[in-house]
Amino acid sequence: MIGTPEFDEFISKHRWAIVTTLRSNGHPSSSVVAYAREDDTLIISTTAPTLKVKTLEKDPRITLCIINNEELFNFVTIEGTTTIERSDIVESTQNLFTNIEEAGYTEPPELEQWLEQNKRVILRIHPGRVSGVIR
Repeated sequence: MIGTPEFDEFISKHRWAIVTTLRSNGHPSSSVVAYAREDDTLIISTTAPTLKVKTLEKDPRITLCIINNEELFNFVTIEGTTTIERSDIVESTQNLFTNIEEAGYTEPPELEQWLEQNKRVILRIHPGRVSGVIR
């Protein structure tokens, strides 16, 4: 379970979040991402050359603010650390595409080739502090 039962349910139900990492000068950098849940970790698929990967290679701390498309004032924030997975990421990528399928995103037909061509990695978030507001 991640956080309280209420937060845990919210995390499992949604698919979009704002991820924040720290630049080397200490300034935050944020972007919108899709995520999926794997047990008590969360995963994000991104390309290796992105700023978020570069910042996480230097400092694994991350904040993920999970948002609700229908009620933006309901959210859950997860502060934790990240590991970057560069191999054996097919299953996690499939889990992510399953989570965003309802939003119209589908898994590429030749997934392994797509992962390699696009230099994809999986960011695995290990939750620490969990907070939020659910009305």
